[in-house]
Order: sequence, then structure tokens, then C-alpha cells
Amino acid sequence: MRWQGRSRRKYTGGRFHFHRKKKQHEAGRPAADTTVGVERRKKIRTSGGGEKMRLLRCEFANVADPRSGATRKAKIISVKDNPANPFFARRNITTKGALIETEAGDAIVTSRPGQDGIVNAKLL
Repeated sequence: MRWQGRSRRKYTGGRFHFHRKKKQHEAGRPAADTTVGVERRKKIRTSGGGEKMRLLRCEFANVADPRSGATRKAKIISVKDNPANPFFARRNITTKGALIETEAGDAIVTSRPGQDGIVNAKLL
């Protein structure tokens, strides 16, 4: 179970002794691991009845040009670098902050594809 509750360790390094079991509202979900490919989405119901769109695969990104201020849709070629995890670049996994190679040029991802359901990027 992916658990998003309190840490088992105190800030001093000592152990924190729990007085109860894990709760369902503290459970997490597996990461979307958005890869490059034909677009595939998944709708997730969140706590409180809201919805999130998981982007499982993406083919295009909305690339903004900071000089001209124009935004256009560009095809993603590959993931060049991902500071979140060096192995993500090898597996073509897109997360926020990832450096992607597009038809428009190299861009950095500004959205969170696993939670927003879209890839927005800014040209470098």
C-alpha cells in the first residue's frame, strides 16, 4: 500500500510510535509515469468527489515561446533529461521539470501530466 501519512521517524531521528493503524484516506495511488506515445488518459475520482485526469501516454505538448508569446501544439520526439529521476529519461517518462525534445525545439515541462492530464511546456 502506498501510504501518505506521517513518517515513522521524528525529525530528531527517533522512532515515532503510532497509536492507530493506517487509514484509507491516507492511502496514495501509483504514479502515472506518463510516457511518449499515442495518447491515453484515465479519469480518477478524488476525495470530495472531484476528478483528476491521469495522462498515461502523450504524443503532443502545448509549447509556449517566451519571446513571441505564442503557444502552439508540437509533437514530442523524446525526453532528453528528467531531474526527478535519471532513469525516467531512458524510459521516456515525462514529469514536471523534464526536458523534452519537440518539433519546435527543446522545452521544459511546466504542467504535471500525471495530475493535470495535459503537457504544457516552455521553449528554452
